[in-house]
Amino acid sequence: MKANKLTTAIGEITTQGYTVIDDFLQPAQLKSVKALLARINGQFLGRNNFEGGKTERIYSLLAYDKVIQDIVEDARIMAICEAFLEDNFLLTTSQSICIHPGETPQPWHADDVFYSIPRPRPMVGLSTVIAIDDFSAENGGTEIVPGSHLWSDEKIGGDYREGDNERDSAFAERMASQSIALEMPAGACVVFAGNTLHRGGENKSNGPRQALSNQYCQPWARTIENFFLSVPRELVREMSPKLHSLLGYSVLSPFMGQVSGSHPLKTLEPGYLPPVSRLKPPC
Repeated sequence: MKANKLTTAIGEITTQGYTVIDDFLQPAQLKSVKALLARINGQFLGRNNFEGGKTERIYSLLAYDKVIQDIVEDARIMAICEAFLEDNFLLTTSQSICIHPGETPQPWHADDVFYSIPRPRPMVGLSTVIAIDDFSAENGGTEIVPGSHLWSDEKIGGDYREGDNERDSAFAERMASQSIALEMPAGACVVFAGNTLHRGGENKSNGPRQALSNQYCQPWARTIENFFLSVPRELVREMSPKLHSLLGYSVLSPFMGQVSGSHPLKTLEPGYLPPVSRLKPPC
């Protein structure tokens, strides 16, 4: 990302809570992602109102294909993360989201709501939503409340933590009245502060709305996905050093993240055994 575009993106996230990168995916990347999703979709409909009963989500997506890994560590996103997050920031989730026709609006929420730090506060996370199909107000394009990343809990004035605030119709209507529906072409990406209120929209169209969402967080925050368990070490070994760091195979100075006193990268060495496993059993 050129310096002037990076400055603009950082400024927009700081002031309005989000920015849009129109030409984020190259045509070959978009084609590869569509082929991947066509192969793996059709298995995991949501389990609650927040995930969506007519929405498919596939988690730990970067483990499925290198094209996703390349998108996760895209230099433009890394530069934006470096502007807002501390060194050794982490990937907190990597997922695909396919909203099918007939899906209702998602409850209003913030992606870093898990961290119970009173608002207003600096972001703990930074999110991306990448359009794989064109986003529109008709097909469930992301709806976002500009400037809400600066709001206090009192100004929000509603329950955005439990993932079911559509029961509070007054709150939902108030958020909707201040929101905009992002209309983006396939291949575009919205990057937003993790404390910005948003939701997936209602899909009133005749086709699905596919997207990717890679989210990042401070190096001291617990991640949404436990990648140590969901991504086998043999796959991690083949990934780039940057992805090693994003997945948590890194240390926040002086020793947060260490493994039995050693750097976690040692666990990727062939034949690695933790010290406790090397002990001989008692006779």
